[in-house]
Amino acid sequence: MRLYVDSNYTSPYALSVFVALHEKNLPFDITTIDLASSANQTTDYVQKSLTQRVPTLVDEDFCLSESSAITEYLDEVYKGLALYPSSIRQRARVRQVQAWLRSDLMPIRQERSTVVVFYEPSPIPLSVEAQAAAQKLFAGAKKLLSHGGDYLCGDEWCIADVDLALMLNRLVLNGDAVPADLVKYAQFQWQRPSVQLWVQQERPALAR
Repeated sequence: MRLYVDSNYTSPYALSVFVALHEKNLPFDITTIDLASSANQTTDYVQKSLTQRVPTLVDEDFCLSESSAITEYLDEVYKGLALYPSSIRQRARVRQVQAWLRSDLMPIRQERSTVVVFYEPSPIPLSVEAQAAAQKLFAGAKKLLSHGGDYLCGDEWCIADVDLALMLNRLVLNGDAVPADLVKYAQFQWQRPSVQLWVQQERPALAR
């Protein structure tokens, strides 16, 4: 298998698939795509990636983009640690969390890009809109974790734990105010070995 990721290793969606492949213990190679130079729009990449985005996974003659589609595919096709819970309702909840984090909370994503997670914090305070989005994130996360377990599904890890931890860490690692219990959750997920493999990737200097 081959996984195409951004050349700065900052995509939260590439992170999710990278972790999924490691958790499944599947061998794969990485090819980086320089999004700044529009390498995702080259003829070769367009032939592989329907959406012309990262990540894209190539599994023999099958190419698939969009991270949650990829992680669901991996979980359905390959054995190993489950990425999604077996319970139908819990699995639906995990998919809901993934969809929410990918489609909502835009002020956070704009003002706390993943540059603050993998490169350097931002000195600019959160706007009123971003503060409101943060409160929505905190309320949702607290409700999801109200069972008191270490993971979204209680005592069972799932791939959405990576997604939620990344969203929280946009604020935590930037030094913004985050409830202590959510800081603890995000820090715990961040220490997972498969996540740390991504965190420790060698990154090029940040373009100014």
